[in-house]
Amino acid sequence: MSDEQKPTQPVEELRQRKIRSFVKREGRMTKGQSRAMEQYWPTMGLTHEQGLIDLAEVFGREAPVVLEIGFGMGKSLVEMAKAEPEKNFIGIEVHGPGVGACLMYAEELGVTNLRLYQHDAVEILADCIPDASLDRVQLYFPDPWHKKRHHKRRIVKEEFIASVRQKLKMGGLYHMATDWEHYAEHMVEEMNAAAGFENTATEGNFVPRPDFRPLTKFEARGHRLGHGVWDLIYRRVN
Repeated sequence: MSDEQKPTQPVEELRQRKIRSFVKREGRMTKGQSRAMEQYWPTMGLTHEQGLIDLAEVFGREAPVVLEIGFGMGKSLVEMAKAEPEKNFIGIEVHGPGVGACLMYAEELGVTNLRLYQHDAVEILADCIPDASLDRVQLYFPDPWHKKRHHKRRIVKEEFIASVRQKLKMGGLYHMATDWEHYAEHMVEEMNAAAGFENTATEGNFVPRPDFRPLTKFEARGHRLGHGVWDLIYRRVN
């Protein structure tokens, strides 16, 4: 790797930290998920071992790039890629069944502008994503680690925010959503203290759910029960 390609300091420091923001609970894949992995991973899958990627080469075109961290089972990510075919989408998820389910749904909807990693997002940002290359980074419903002794595991903290900033283009957006009010407040506190970002909210700290983020069944049920969801969108300004 050349000097130009080496990770710069903030993301390198983040990669070396030992506390992870997730627990690897690897369930068994269904037959459909396994089949999707076998058939579609060769064309839609990316690996950490590939190192720094050329986005135009990976997608076969130049286009705005959206990256989602922790896409779960991938339903909303696939729907976003389907709704915005003019953009390229990258998803990162550690859990194999989620990756398989995402590939199945991408097949069902005929989505081709999507690539997936099954790996720790911290290491993917550090080693694989070019600096200043992303138009939007999405972090939807990350584990809130609601017990105080677990707050150190929350992904939204100084080092991670610095790594996201490093990968966003100038003017690029960092969009977060959570259904835990305390975590939403924590996100605001961390983001407002971080260098290089401005909050896009015009009133208060939060924004209405943007049209590009699909409403999940879980979220719709929460709304019916009176549960809140908080969206935050910050723009990289320097």
